[in-house]
Amino acid sequence: MNDAAATKQESRVAIPPLIRRNTIYLASAQAFVGAGFSLVPTLGAIIVVRLLGSASLAGLATSILGISRLLVSYPIGRLTDVYGRKVGVILGLLVGIVGAMLLSISVLSSSFPLFMLGLLVFGMGMAAAQQLRVAAADMYPRSRRAEGMAYVLTGSVVGVFGGPLIINAAEALSPHVGIPPIGLAWTLVPVIILPSIFMVLRVHPDPTEIASHLERYYPDYQPEELEPAAAAGAGVTAASFLRDYPKLTVFVANFAVQGNMSMMMAMTSLVLAVTGHSLSAISFSVAIHALGMFALSLPLGRLSDKVGRRPVLLLGIAIAGAGSILTPITPFYWVITAGTFLVGLGWSCVNVAGSALIADTTSTRERGRAIGANDTFGAASAFSLPLIGGPVMEFLGLTPLGLLGMSMMIVPAILVLRLRETSPGRYS
Repeated sequence: MNDAAATKQESRVAIPPLIRRNTIYLASAQAFVGAGFSLVPTLGAIIVVRLLGSASLAGLATSILGISRLLVSYPIGRLTDVYGRKVGVILGLLVGIVGAMLLSISVLSSSFPLFMLGLLVFGMGMAAAQQLRVAAADMYPRSRRAEGMAYVLTGSVVGVFGGPLIINAAEALSPHVGIPPIGLAWTLVPVIILPSIFMVLRVHPDPTEIASHLERYYPDYQPEELEPAAAAGAGVTAASFLRDYPKLTVFVANFAVQGNMSMMMAMTSLVLAVTGHSLSAISFSVAIHALGMFALSLPLGRLSDKVGRRPVLLLGIAIAGAGSILTPITPFYWVITAGTFLVGLGWSCVNVAGSALIADTTSTRERGRAIGANDTFGAASAFSLPLIGGPVMEFLGLTPLGLLGMSMMIVPAILVLRLRETSPGRYS
């Protein structure tokens, strides 16, 4: 049977009840994680300016999250490859709770060093939780893999509205408990992370075990042929991933869209605050951006499975570039919000299609590390670009910032155009 026929046959197979149940649990966990994580772009730059009194370091909070992902993404991928996805995700969620409490204490005590430590710890926990999408990839065959990951990513849509709810609750409770809203918001984060742990515990068996025996769940599944070393996950290093052109293409595309998005979000929340918008309004703008990141994950996943990863990657790069230039051209709230929505949508295209491509080209026992390596590239960009964006905005203005973001899309576009995808999920 040729590749196209095998893909078509697999795509007709219904999702088994156990896989559907596990997917719901993973998506629910992702929803709670997303609600807590959305507070960083909403409040991070504002807190930095309040503590330091300068906008030139406004991107520092987002950059610290990038450092967290740099430190954790690949090691946590290795951990989940060996011990299972559930272990790594639950460990990350527990670390995230500790980080949120440190952030709350740092804001209340006006301690900038403690704030940096809290962000670092919180970011490490949230980076580990990114293995949720790897867990989803494990449970689906190639022909439905992007769709499976998209179900979990769509759970973040619920989390999008969780962030504003936390902010609104903190503003409402603040006068009664005598705690500033910004500090109280972080105090409430552990309350929404705890349900995520419960949801992950309900997943059974571990997705890595499902991935090793997909034929038990999909009767028409044709096992993918891998080289012996790859099948065993032996000799796997980050450098070995870079030598594979499809993975390299995704790494570079992810670097561009992740860094651009981090830079834009770090700066635009501050611009909205300076122009007199309330925390609730800023939080709502961030929520619209997050809708761009996650609301269309499912149709994008199905599109990636139907027409291929390459077209969706190209679409994402183009949309991210358009959003980059739209975001800074006016001071108007809804124009800025529309631009950040497009930046998020472009990232979503690359995240869904790119993660599926990486899963397509790796075995179960190396998949966590491969996704972790991709996240590491994104983390490097998320760390460096906001630090560059702060001085650019301070001394040159927002328009050059948008031009910088748009120019970052040129190299990944060239790489993706050279990628050869013979049929959806299969590469030459």
